[in-house]
Amino acid sequence: MFFRNTNQILVSEETKMNRRTVTRTVVVVAFMLELGVAGAYAQHPRRHIKMTFSGTNVATTINLQANTVTDEMLAAGNSSLGRFTFRELHADGAAPKPPAGCAGPSFGVLKGAGVFRFEDGSLLIVTLKEGSGCVNLVERFSALIVNYEVNGGTGRFEDASGELTMTATQTPVLRNAADAPALLPITGQFAGTIFRPEPEDDSR
Repeated sequence: MFFRNTNQILVSEETKMNRRTVTRTVVVVAFMLELGVAGAYAQHPRRHIKMTFSGTNVATTINLQANTVTDEMLAAGNSSLGRFTFRELHADGAAPKPPAGCAGPSFGVLKGAGVFRFEDGSLLIVTLKEGSGCVNLVERFSALIVNYEVNGGTGRFEDASGELTMTATQTPVLRNAADAPALLPITGQFAGTIFRPEPEDDSR
C-alpha cells in the first residue's frame, strides 16, 4: 500500500511538472510572437488615412514651369492623424491627355509640392506626381484628381513615405482682368497610405 501511494504521488508530481513546463513553454512562445509582431510593426508601420479639407486656391505671379499658371492653395481640415493646415504651390497647364470621362475643357496639374502642418507641430511634406482637372461649364466648377508622393517631414513624420490622392472641387468666385479665375474656394479629401519608421500615438 505504501509503495502504491508513493508511486501515485510520484506520478502526480510528474504530471504537475509537465503541466508547468507546457504552461511556461506557451508563455515563452506567446511572448516571442508578441515581440516578433511588435518588431515587424516597428519596421513596417502602415497607416491608411483620410483627410477632409476646405480652403482657397489663388493664382500667383510665381513661375514654376514655362507656359503654366502657378496657384497657391491654402486649406485646413481634420483627419485620422489630427487637425491640420495645408499649403501648396502647383503649376496648371495643358493636360497631357484629358481626364477619363471628362466631356468639357480640361487642364493638367503638372508640378508642385505641399506641406501639411499638424497641431503638435509635425510637418508632412508631399511632392506632386501627376494630376488633372475637368471643367464643368454648366455647373461652373472644376473637378480635380491629384496624386502625391510623401517625402518625409518633421516630428511624427520624419523619414515618412507613402502616397496620397486628392479629390476635390473648386469654383471661381473672382476673376482677373483677363477673365481668368483668380480666387477659387476648394473642398475635398486626401486619402492614401503613409509609412513611418516607428509607430506613434496619434491621439496626441
